[in-house]
Amino acid sequence: MQFQSEYLDAIKRIWQKRLDIYELLNLAEKIENNNNYELAAALYKLWLLKNDTNQNHFVYYNLSVVSLKMGELNDALSAAKKAIELYPSFILPHLTLLQIYNSLSMKNEKIAECLWITENVSPVQKEFQDFLVCALNTVAEKAEENKEYAKAYEYCSRSLSIKEDQPDVLHHWIFLREKLCIWPVLSSFGSISSEKQKRFSSAMAILSITDDPELQFETAVNFAKKICLPEILLSQKRKYNHNKIRIGYCSSNYCIHPVGMLTVELFEQHNRDLFEIYGFCWTNEGDSELRTRIAKSFEHFYKIGQLSDEESAGLIKEREIDIVIDLHGQTLGARPGIFAFRPAPVQITYLGLPGTTGYSFIDYVIADQYIIPNEFQHYFSEKPIYMPDCFQVSDRKRVPYPTPSKYSQGLPETGFIFCSFNSSFKITPEIFTIWMNILKRVPDSVLWLISDNTATEENLKKEAQKQKVSVERLIFSNLVSPPEYLARMKLADLFLDTYPFNAGTTANDSLWMGLPVLTLSGRSFASRMAGSLLKTLNLHELITKNYQDYEEKAITLAHDPEKCFKIRNHLKTECKNGVLFDTPRFVKNLENIFLKLITELPC
Repeated sequence: MQFQSEYLDAIKRIWQKRLDIYELLNLAEKIENNNNYELAAALYKLWLLKNDTNQNHFVYYNLSVVSLKMGELNDALSAAKKAIELYPSFILPHLTLLQIYNSLSMKNEKIAECLWITENVSPVQKEFQDFLVCALNTVAEKAEENKEYAKAYEYCSRSLSIKEDQPDVLHHWIFLREKLCIWPVLSSFGSISSEKQKRFSSAMAILSITDDPELQFETAVNFAKKICLPEILLSQKRKYNHNKIRIGYCSSNYCIHPVGMLTVELFEQHNRDLFEIYGFCWTNEGDSELRTRIAKSFEHFYKIGQLSDEESAGLIKEREIDIVIDLHGQTLGARPGIFAFRPAPVQITYLGLPGTTGYSFIDYVIADQYIIPNEFQHYFSEKPIYMPDCFQVSDRKRVPYPTPSKYSQGLPETGFIFCSFNSSFKITPEIFTIWMNILKRVPDSVLWLISDNTATEENLKKEAQKQKVSVERLIFSNLVSPPEYLARMKLADLFLDTYPFNAGTTANDSLWMGLPVLTLSGRSFASRMAGSLLKTLNLHELITKNYQDYEEKAITLAHDPEKCFKIRNHLKTECKNGVLFDTPRFVKNLENIFLKLITELPC
């Protein structure tokens, strides 16, 4: 009765404009503590109806909070915006807006709110630190997605300076240093030592740091443990005994992406008398010719982007897929949670990550004897499936545009043209130093690189200047469509591979276009990719084992045009008659392996 009397008295005094804001807030707090949110909201609304003071923004903020607690998101949104309108620098309603936008999946509005928080909240305001860290990480993620790597790096650095214990942010910070070519990549930050950074690196980022297969294995396993996906057996390791073996390929890269570019003819070439081919896709929608071609290559094509991991796994199990192939591993867009449910009797990883996934629920990795030598098998959580020729499939239907002029690409009309069209995160200070040595020892030569952001380009130019190489000898080109990209490869004389993370699809494209690739092979899967291709092409002379031999071989070839001409002619013959680009042969060999795997399953 006392509570009711106090509440009714408050209503009367609000109506008479005799209840000050402090009394209002105290009473509303009591009411909220008893979970009577509707009564508290009614008090706030009535007070706002009858009062117009320079403190109304506090009441609107409180109304937004209590509305959010009731799940009245539109009312909460309106009240928070009104509080900000009355007092733009008031931090609290911005934090409420962040929660509302997140609940309503209003991504653009959420990013804008995060930006405001990063610009207006100080890290010394401890009560707001968690919100600030969250905002910094959100903005960093969006900037990285937009390839604004310098901005993403700045926000990640600010986040880690406030809260160091963020393994996920730390591995993004490391990867961004790789993408921006900020060297050394592993460098002490606050109390985060370079050794700790190495331990918290992602499975993808570590590939450019070392060719140590043991460290790469530990990194992948540590990540797998961190995300902690319990293995749930939707399917038993037993065969279904269908008339045709059902193969399910899973990816978010059914688009203009290296994985999609390599695999499209694989999907097309499968023997439909023996196999039924399913595609499970969570690719962002697009209308490229490649995406259309990939979608058509499957007999059954399912878009599972809106399904949860469990729902997606359930669909795969419902379709009784015999062999499911994950085309991601631990790469951007991966959904390991699907495969943790073990929706298929046999689960394989292929192409996405050139290394082990570290996941106990992935049974096999498609490889060859060169890419994973027998002595390195124990650094893989999966059992290698050895293809008889090469691990990498190819697309024979890719067609370049007509060869452009050197002038149109900013290239000199004379002089030797070295190129490296790998992503910037694969470039290390060691390999870049070798490249600069090569340029200094080959007069009038240039190095042609890809630039997808100006910050990386500027960093590489600064590094060239440090090594007494004119920046004019570095030629940067923007990313272009696949036919354009293939066409301009005709203008280069020698592709200089990166190490310890070799070219994969890019090496395949270069060799297909008749451009010789010089590589350095190490111990890890990623450091042996181009070597595997060259071995299959019988071009062992382009595989080196150390930096010195790599440098000397590049210089020798640059001074021996006749030798380069012979290699190009050899590539022409191999493209027509060799096994590397014999996609039907690759598919037949893979299908034989699939048949064997199914035969080995119990009934």
